[in-house]
Amino acid sequence: MKVVIIGGGIAGLALGILLDQNNIDVVVCERTLGMPSRGHAFLMHNEGIAILQKISDYYGIPIKGKVIDEFILQRPDGHKVKHQKLSSWQCIKRVNLIHLLYLAFADNNLKDGKIFSHFIYEGERVIAAVFEDGTTEYGDIFVGADGGNSAVREALFGKVRFTPVEVKEIIGISNKKRILKNPPGIFTKFQSGTEGLAFGYIPTSGTDYVWFMQFDTRLGDVTNSTADEIKTFCNKMLKDFPPVVKELLGSTDFQSSYIWHTRDFDLLPTFHKNNVVLIGDAAHLALPFTSAGTTNALKDAETLLHCLIDYASYELAFTKFYELRAPEIASHVQLGRDLKAAFLNPQVKSEEESPTPLFSKNGHHIAEAGKKCVKIVYFTDPICSTCWIIQPFLRKFQLEYGDNFTIEYKMGGLLPSWDEYGPNNKVGSPMDAAKHWEEVCLAHQMPLDGDIWFEDPLYSSYPPSIAFKAAQLQDLEKAELFLRRIKEMVFLEKKNIIKWQFLEKAALSAGLDAARLQRDFEGRAPELFRNDLQQAKQLGVTGFPTMFFSNGSDKKFVIKGFQPYEKFEEAIHHFLPNIQKQPINTDPECLFNEFQTMTEKEFAFLSNITIEKAREILNGLYENGIIDKFKSKNGVIWSYSVFSCSC
Repeated sequence: MKVVIIGGGIAGLALGILLDQNNIDVVVCERTLGMPSRGHAFLMHNEGIAILQKISDYYGIPIKGKVIDEFILQRPDGHKVKHQKLSSWQCIKRVNLIHLLYLAFADNNLKDGKIFSHFIYEGERVIAAVFEDGTTEYGDIFVGADGGNSAVREALFGKVRFTPVEVKEIIGISNKKRILKNPPGIFTKFQSGTEGLAFGYIPTSGTDYVWFMQFDTRLGDVTNSTADEIKTFCNKMLKDFPPVVKELLGSTDFQSSYIWHTRDFDLLPTFHKNNVVLIGDAAHLALPFTSAGTTNALKDAETLLHCLIDYASYELAFTKFYELRAPEIASHVQLGRDLKAAFLNPQVKSEEESPTPLFSKNGHHIAEAGKKCVKIVYFTDPICSTCWIIQPFLRKFQLEYGDNFTIEYKMGGLLPSWDEYGPNNKVGSPMDAAKHWEEVCLAHQMPLDGDIWFEDPLYSSYPPSIAFKAAQLQDLEKAELFLRRIKEMVFLEKKNIIKWQFLEKAALSAGLDAARLQRDFEGRAPELFRNDLQQAKQLGVTGFPTMFFSNGSDKKFVIKGFQPYEKFEEAIHHFLPNIQKQPINTDPECLFNEFQTMTEKEFAFLSNITIEKAREILNGLYENGIIDKFKSKNGVIWSYSVFSCSC
């Protein structure tokens, strides 16, 4: 079998490399003479990076890129709208990626200067591709990878109907070596709140930034594309943007800048016709707001390879290829259109509803709430030591019975202030709290470091409780991660979680928008916290943890304070007598994919082994570079570093 790929961009070269690795005869025909150099840089999702990494490892060619781990959206006046942690993105210069692919692909299989003209048919089947220089390439399968203006696509299906160009994008590269060395991996975007105008910049290396200006064409346009005209237009449009924008424009060589006319087309009903198939932008074109193009090109190449290997006929392979890729592509096309609509009409949505201009992946399966028979209302507090030491029980309960219950977290307000708390409790001062934490740690083998009460004591648990209510306004699951993170901070890392700097870090770690968290912390969250306190008072909650189990009837089951794990099982069996617990996969990879951080007590309890055995296993994983650790005075917390779910 011989495969002829028309188009030597990212999709075509990647497919050519993968086919060649699997001993499939392949030739790539590229219209450009020499290695293409057009294009600046792009964001690539980890799904694409993983495919690229396999090629990199196979040929020993390094990937040159910059990890992008935060996104900040601001107004031109500096008002922060969004601040989010990113965990799946890198910025890569296009020339570096093309260079890697060219090095990996055999020279004798790459033919440049080949501008596609037409196909030669034998019946309905294509037997050869003809190029404008008069040459012909024969093959068994033909792949159109010739970009958004694909001539191969037009030969198969005729002209597609592109959406009108309502937003244009000017792209440039700025060298800010004189201004900032080793820039942080932050994607920063300034966007008007009243009209369709934005400027974003992303570091591509230690000194370079790729920047873009997006603008509603109704606000103005560039009729020509000379360097001076583009420079003048950008400075005019962005005159009210902050100084960093002017610095970036000032360190840009506009000779290499270009204007992107953004458009897309509806999902095709198929990606193939007989023995010709389309991949990459030739098959599907999403608006650039999603940053999905490069990742989709690589995923197309890998998916098509597997289909060709797994299915006996190309017809079956191409049909399966469409089935696998079309749903995701359709979602990206729609997301791009939604993001464009939000960009053109920024006043329609509130700041909380402002979309993040990146596609996201959510690999976690969430059971339908309607199937969960038991509801647990859990009153807790971020600095409650007993709530911390029952974490192993809650995690095991989640794994064994989680399909049958939901938990609603409520804040109970453990420490209003030391003046209000102290007189009626045996723990009446920070010094008492320090001693109590040390005793709890010793008794239950969960690490707590009481030294925080000497070094930087908290005056109240109300601020972190309000922050948790603010987190719930964004996302209930991420709010739970946020609560876990601030507990780790206070119990092990001796961080005063009243301080915004630590709350912000915890929010980003949990995948929350830290800018919105701060707005809600100062806005709606205090009232929600007061509602929790009022409900706790009505239910007679006097200590933590307190959990109310119910199933919609008058039957209730209450757990107060520290109780053994069997008490939790008794509670669920109270409502579901015949329930069967789910077995726990105790493979460390699976446990760390379920819970990103674990103490030795948690790992041991979930694995049903001794603390000593758990410590031995965890140290072995650490020595092999598989997990990381943070060592506190009274114990260690372990976190995954390279595990990816295969369970």
